[in-house]
Amino acid sequence: MQFSWWRKGDLDGFFGLFVDNLIQLILIVVLCGAILNMPGEMVFGRILPGVAVSLLVGNLFYAYQARALTLTSGKADVTALPYGVNTVSLFAFILFVMKPVLDQTHDVELAWKVGLAACLGSGLIEFGGAFVAARVKQITPRAALLATLAGIAITFISMDFCFRLFADPLIGFIPLAFILLQYIGHMSLPKDVPAGLVAVVLGTLLAWGLGRMDTAMLVNAMHVQLQLPRPFVADLMETTFSTYIITYLPVIIPMGLFNLLGSLQNLESANAAGDHYPVKSSLAMNGLGTMAAACFGSVFPTTIYIGHPGWKKMGAGAGYSIANGVAITLLCLLGLVGFVSALVPVEAGAAILLWIGIIIAAQAFEATPKAHAPAVVVGFFPALAAWGLMLLEGALRAAGTNIEAVGIKALTLQMPIAGLIALERGFIFTSMILSAMTVCLIDKRYRAAAMWAVVAAVVSATGLMHGYSLENGAVINAYGPAHTWPFVLGYGGIAAIFFGLGWWNNTLAKSNADHLP
Repeated sequence: MQFSWWRKGDLDGFFGLFVDNLIQLILIVVLCGAILNMPGEMVFGRILPGVAVSLLVGNLFYAYQARALTLTSGKADVTALPYGVNTVSLFAFILFVMKPVLDQTHDVELAWKVGLAACLGSGLIEFGGAFVAARVKQITPRAALLATLAGIAITFISMDFCFRLFADPLIGFIPLAFILLQYIGHMSLPKDVPAGLVAVVLGTLLAWGLGRMDTAMLVNAMHVQLQLPRPFVADLMETTFSTYIITYLPVIIPMGLFNLLGSLQNLESANAAGDHYPVKSSLAMNGLGTMAAACFGSVFPTTIYIGHPGWKKMGAGAGYSIANGVAITLLCLLGLVGFVSALVPVEAGAAILLWIGIIIAAQAFEATPKAHAPAVVVGFFPALAAWGLMLLEGALRAAGTNIEAVGIKALTLQMPIAGLIALERGFIFTSMILSAMTVCLIDKRYRAAAMWAVVAAVVSATGLMHGYSLENGAVINAYGPAHTWPFVLGYGGIAAIFFGLGWWNNTLAKSNADHLP
């Protein structure tokens, strides 16, 4: 069949993915400056060009992968996997790797080099995991893989952009109307103009017309300076084999596993939408992209993004991925991240990303057996806890305090804060395991449900789930059974009950069957 590099839906897909990636770039610029005190040369001359390399290579690969799948499957509606900087790792590496190094040594150059090593470590975990992830996908119920994504979509994607729309309805509601009409109401706009384009243009015009934007900021950001990527392998190796990498393995390993599992879940989401991409090569490229980022100066891992079903329903193919890679590369290499953020308000693209979150959450119910719906709902709880803790910590920071300063006892008077934090730690693992366990119970596979409880006990014993402590006002991971033994024993008890009563139930059922005439 004939393959087309550009389809009508690619324009809308590009706007949505571009806005998502632009937000990550803005976060990098702001956080690296405000928290790490990195000079502009380091952010714009090293980190952003490294980001450009990783995103361009990844987006081109996934576009060509979509072309290959189109030609082999004969389906004309294949959509490339979305790809970008991993938000969770971005915060984790800044707050729990580079900032501690900076605080201890007051050497921002060293902090950056340790960040490179952490990024490389995450990439190695993602790459190595590509060769075993297919087996994990095979034994894990689809509801368990999709429930985690649905929870993240409703909380970290949809709710944030929903709040933005309702914070300024004069700008947000008009673009939202066009997105809802075309993608939920299935109405074609006059002359088949893409709703995403209309939303971004109208949102931008409204923001400028209503005086929400800053002309001086736009003028100041209109500064083009070419920054070509350079290899920083020597700087990378300097800290990769130092004691620093060992010190921060408790952050690097969970983040690498988090990225690997999240990408695997996004692959299953694409599979459920009808695009059956190979697990090994898809995840291996994810790891290679992260390693390329580290080699060229970026300290931030990349990942297969959430949202494939939404881009697919928009009609996007391979072109949106290429356009995103090229656009983001130009912004990074020309130093125009600030200019675009000053020109186009986030609210202009918020409606697109709100809709993406809605579609991802809906897919978790539509692409799984109806009987498994309770398992999907169970998988929402850890994501809701993670989102709730993020809001709480943000509110406390705005008030000039933190959880440690207020005190667990004081907060417990208002909410069971210890449970909120415990459920948030490693929430991707918790969501998947609890959902899988629930699916097995629904299907009356009690032994399998017990085995998932055993898995929960083992993962809890490592501290990847539920382990936490408070340090310097922040909630940090705490590893080992000394911190999580109540959860280890609790999950062990669940496993014993499932094994015991499951065996009794099966024996009783067999006995009743034997007595039938």
